[in-house]
Amino acid sequence: MFFQKKEEAPVIDLENLPKHIAIIMDGNGRWATKRGLPRKAGHKAGAEALERVIEGARELGLQHMTVYAFSTENWKRSEDEVAAIMDLLRQYLKNYFRKFLGDNVRMDVIGDISRLDGDIQEQILEIEEESKHKDGLFVHIALNYGGRDEIRRAVEEMAKKVSEGTLQPSDISEDVISAHLDTKGVPDPELVIRTSGEERISNFLLWQIAYAEFCFTDTLWPDFGKEDLVLAIEGYQNRDRRFGGR
Repeated sequence: MFFQKKEEAPVIDLENLPKHIAIIMDGNGRWATKRGLPRKAGHKAGAEALERVIEGARELGLQHMTVYAFSTENWKRSEDEVAAIMDLLRQYLKNYFRKFLGDNVRMDVIGDISRLDGDIQEQILEIEEESKHKDGLFVHIALNYGGRDEIRRAVEEMAKKVSEGTLQPSDISEDVISAHLDTKGVPDPELVIRTSGEERISNFLLWQIAYAEFCFTDTLWPDFGKEDLVLAIEGYQNRDRRFGGR
């Protein structure tokens, strides 16, 4: 479903919110290009949009939100752009993300963080540890994440257990596979939002979004805010979710 802003305010049922919303944050570069700015300015504006959306999700009472921050494919971008993204990540891990810890927000990172610089890995582990007892909004940040890579790593781990004799092939169920993914213990997303007009999954949560509803918007990510989030939820709540049934 494509959604656009409308004159009247969206109306949602706060008692029937999706338990988990996943967002593909797209359009930072185009936002900057439209304004004659360097791409790193778009990423900075995108980080500020993430702050607004986290705050909006917290105010609404959402339980889980996963945001696609840096994919396994994003390493193909120019060295300057990747370096700018990593420097911005350092800044937000050090300052802004810690601000949300005081708002009862829990944070973790999904993806293979081993490729990230050591200081970034340390900051990630510190925030995960400091926030693990929070029971408000749980924000999952996908960094160096790819759905195929996640499944590959899960298969590798299960294969190792089979070879060690601690897991039987016949015991590998959907629940067992889910328990070996980065999102283990987290409910699957019920709503996926993608900004900037693109209509692709882009290797995001391939296993977890099997029955998710999709909402697309032309809004570029730096311009996305709580009103857009509420509008997407309104669209989700108007869907007839049958999960393969009638």
